[in-house]
Amino acid sequence: MKAVFLDAKTLGDDVDLSPIESVTGGLEKYDRTTPDQILERIRGFDTVLVNKVVLSREHFEACPELKTIAVVATGLNNIDQAAAKDHGIKVMNVTNYGRSTVAQHTMALMLALATRLLDYTRDVQAGRWGKSDMFCLMDHPIMELEGRTLGIVGYGDLGQGVAERAAAFGMKVLLGARPGQEPGVVDGYSRIPLEELLPQADVLSLHCLLTDETRDLIGARELKMMKPDSLLINTSRGGLVNEQALADALRAGEIGGAGFDVLTEEPPRNGNPLLADDIPNLIVTPHSAWASREARQRIVGITAANLASVA
Repeated sequence: MKAVFLDAKTLGDDVDLSPIESVTGGLEKYDRTTPDQILERIRGFDTVLVNKVVLSREHFEACPELKTIAVVATGLNNIDQAAAKDHGIKVMNVTNYGRSTVAQHTMALMLALATRLLDYTRDVQAGRWGKSDMFCLMDHPIMELEGRTLGIVGYGDLGQGVAERAAAFGMKVLLGARPGQEPGVVDGYSRIPLEELLPQADVLSLHCLLTDETRDLIGARELKMMKPDSLLINTSRGGLVNEQALADALRAGEIGGAGFDVLTEEPPRNGNPLLADDIPNLIVTPHSAWASREARQRIVGITAANLASVA
């Protein structure tokens, strides 16, 4: 097996790639690869590892020796899968590596929003506590999560991890049916149509992939269906929520807050409606929910196992 990793830097400098190197018999690595460098770097290799580098039909046509693409992530939207199939190229990805870290990040966003953590921290830093006429500040309403309803859309490994942790806070869990998904009962949780879930959810957490069916899953119409103090969490994919509609809804007080770890363009070099500085109770983190060292090392191990299965 002759393998090249086109964007190894995306896994960080603190992970051990030796499991992959052992399976492949060596691994040529590039920190990053620009679109115009792809062809020259994959020629002669039968196995290509990528995280976010985009591989298309033109690459497969120019490299008939290519047999395997290993995506060191879950999402496959950067690979032309139809073209890969046409050229007999096996495409593999990594699942079930980030349950702990993504669920932890999801709960952190939920807790920070519910307790208005950043607002109160800013108040203290601005000296407002020191000027208070009593012992505490109570300017921002706090939501107790116990007894509240958490709606989860996408009940895979990550959604299940969030449900487990929410139960520890005494939350009631309901599942939302994605487009084309049948309602029913899963693991004892009711899965109901999204239109029924939205008015009931105190917190809505998204954990589904971005597809043509899920793009703009939550738009202006759906946001108006939510409770005015509800929270929206997205640690899954940018594009599941219409970002301009969300910015408008937060400013208008149509929902209570939002925590996002993903945007439609990453990095957001061209700006984004959710990066405006006048949006209340919004937290945006830089797609870091997945990035604990433990999770990134698990990616390496799973990728090595995937490659060993085709070696």
